[in-house]
Amino acid sequence: MKSINTKKIKVAVGVSGGVDSSVAAYLLKEQGYDVVGIYLQCWDKKTDGCSSDEDRSFAISVCSKLGIEFNHLNYVAQYKKRVIDYFYNSYEKGLTPNPDILCNSEIKFGLFLNWVLNNGFDYLATGHYTRVKKSKENEYSLLKGIDPDKGQSYFLYRLNQHQLSKVMFPIGDLTKKQVRKIAEDIDLPTYNRPDSQGICFIGEVDIKKFLQKRLKIKKGKVLFTNGEEVGEHDGVWFYTIGQRHGFKVNKYFGLPLYVVSKNASNNTIVVGYASDVLKDEFCVTDASWVNKKIDNKAKVDVRIRHLGDLFPGTVTFKKNDTYKVVLTEKPFGVAPGQSAVFYKGEEVLGGGIIL
Repeated sequence: MKSINTKKIKVAVGVSGGVDSSVAAYLLKEQGYDVVGIYLQCWDKKTDGCSSDEDRSFAISVCSKLGIEFNHLNYVAQYKKRVIDYFYNSYEKGLTPNPDILCNSEIKFGLFLNWVLNNGFDYLATGHYTRVKKSKENEYSLLKGIDPDKGQSYFLYRLNQHQLSKVMFPIGDLTKKQVRKIAEDIDLPTYNRPDSQGICFIGEVDIKKFLQKRLKIKKGKVLFTNGEEVGEHDGVWFYTIGQRHGFKVNKYFGLPLYVVSKNASNNTIVVGYASDVLKDEFCVTDASWVNKKIDNKAKVDVRIRHLGDLFPGTVTFKKNDTYKVVLTEKPFGVAPGQSAVFYKGEEVLGGGIIL
């Protein structure tokens, strides 16, 4: 087999200032690739929990330690338009969106990947815990990462064949423990930085306070599953399916109550017992497939939230890009606006937005 001269392959690594992307850059450099670190700035408000200044400082330190070039791209305006506006609009409609999925498809592997390919690079690499496999037929599969506690394939189900052909995930075959050990052994400044949490590029935020920047408190009725009015809430956009707190009830039920459904048009929420929030059938739309559309009535494993359990089920095409999902079990809190992602073994097949 003819060996690959990696020195002629130029790779842009998205360095976030965290340990995962730092080790990704290190591993690629060790393999001989021509590596450049690129820091993406997508938010600039410290009051929201954004640590972009600190993150950028760590990213610079990592690139300096590794002896690689550092660049900084500003996508603040594009992020607000493509991700945050969608976030607010979805909540206003009574949905529970997942901004990280849109952030990956629109920003990291959308705008950023386009920039990478238009500026002399061969590949984009990131510190995601996932893997890409190329077949003999030059088809690409997206696979779960090795570490079951850190897998991020759920967030990447909207990537297509072109995108997968141009990306690298150097730490997909490693566990988080191994990544931190590598970082510590070579004395990377990020080796003990805590994992990022919360919204992509922003960080950990109080969702209600963040929503209140655009969506104001609007008192509405709380109904029990039988239609009886039992309390008051602050506005449907502040609640998600399965939520237990944040609304007021004026009678005693004996057991905890959870949000079962929401109606944005009349600003009401329906609450019930935990058993009322279990669901084994739902529909998805805006389907995206990593390679090919799955067969009708395909048997798959379904994940309805990041790192959530996988539930066996079938996916049946209905009409107008709508698919019906029937599971063998009833997961808790199937929330419209979230994504249902379909797997077959280790492979991500695709997914869609829950209706």
